[in-house]
Amino acid sequence: MAAPLLAQEAAKTTNVYEQLDLFGDIFERIRSQYVEKVDERKLIEAAINGMLTSLDPHSSYLSPDAADEMRVQTRGEFGGLGIEVTQEEGFVKVVSPIDDTPADAAGIEAGDFITHVDGESVLGLTLNEAVDLMRGPVGSEIVITVVREGEAEPFDVSIIRDTIEIKAVRARLERDAVVVRITTFNDQTYKNLENDMFEQIEAAGGIDKVSGVVLDLRNNPGGLLTRAIKVSDAFLDRGEIVSTRGRNPEDGERFNATEGDITNGLPIVVLINGGSASASEIVAGALQDHHRAIVVGTKSFGKGSVQTVMPLRGDGAMRLTTARYYTPSGRSIQALGISPDILVPQPRRSAKAEEEEVGDEAKRPVARSEADLRGRLDNDSLTEDEIRLIEEDRLRAEAAAKLREEDYQMAYAVDVLKGLATLKAAE
Repeated sequence: MAAPLLAQEAAKTTNVYEQLDLFGDIFERIRSQYVEKVDERKLIEAAINGMLTSLDPHSSYLSPDAADEMRVQTRGEFGGLGIEVTQEEGFVKVVSPIDDTPADAAGIEAGDFITHVDGESVLGLTLNEAVDLMRGPVGSEIVITVVREGEAEPFDVSIIRDTIEIKAVRARLERDAVVVRITTFNDQTYKNLENDMFEQIEAAGGIDKVSGVVLDLRNNPGGLLTRAIKVSDAFLDRGEIVSTRGRNPEDGERFNATEGDITNGLPIVVLINGGSASASEIVAGALQDHHRAIVVGTKSFGKGSVQTVMPLRGDGAMRLTTARYYTPSGRSIQALGISPDILVPQPRRSAKAEEEEVGDEAKRPVARSEADLRGRLDNDSLTEDEIRLIEEDRLRAEAAAKLREEDYQMAYAVDVLKGLATLKAAE
């Protein structure tokens, strides 16, 4: 039996060498006979990149300049538009805009397709080539053509390129909930999370005054696997966070939580949408599988693969998909995404509706009550403290109504958190 198997392997090896000889022949023909003189290095880099991009949308060759830029991005500052992109059906698809960037300010949305850059079609370009087309000097203008679901026609968006400084975490108090917005998973993420969380808890008057945490991962395109694990661990006391499995079973890894929960067991609601990808899906999946959080929003992007960046000679690098990752329950989310426990779409508001609403507000009469009337009687059944508490409750209700108009998903998450906190207090 051994002899036929060895013969088959030898034939395969011979075939591979024949193909490599063919590549060498084609390279020589191009170098010597192409109508114009070619840059041999660029030609080889294009061949390598073509080989990698044929595997999947996330594998690619990084030239020395691109590899250096990638290292800068993981540190949290770089130049560009402020969008995370992938490739689908030959066009550039926006995974998510990054908060407080030119693309975000211009209204670019997760799921948008970019078909042209400054009038030049991106169809037929590799993802790296399309991204290079969108790069340019800080302060320069770029016009991208966007196709968006729900819009009848493509439309142009003008954006001024800028230096993108990513603050990985922003936290604030929303009523008595701590809202933690994580925009990316880079070297700063966990440290920012810890510092900002404690600042807001202190501002609330201590952990006993906080109903829980809303972890906002909407439009978070992902980032470093190690930082996603660290963030998940921050809210888990024990158990598996994520596992990775490559081609060979022995290459798989499991990552487990360590003891300690920075919230002391406070209820958590995780917000996700179609722009939540990769590392953010790891966090949402881990907290969901351990029943540590209620996941609210819409289905996530569904990027369940791990890319390893491998340095190459000449200061370049190769980004290669080496594994799939799995949530603690053993599910792969590749192309499926994380399904929320409570499906809450964000209502889309058209520019026309917003204009009409502004006009309606100007016409709307100011609401008056008994308290506004001159000479009205005072309420003699309540103390000043009781009246003050009623007024504070009214202000909170008004703030909640305003939040519902501004960010319906966030308002829903805060309401869910309030319910969870009430149930926990009743136990």
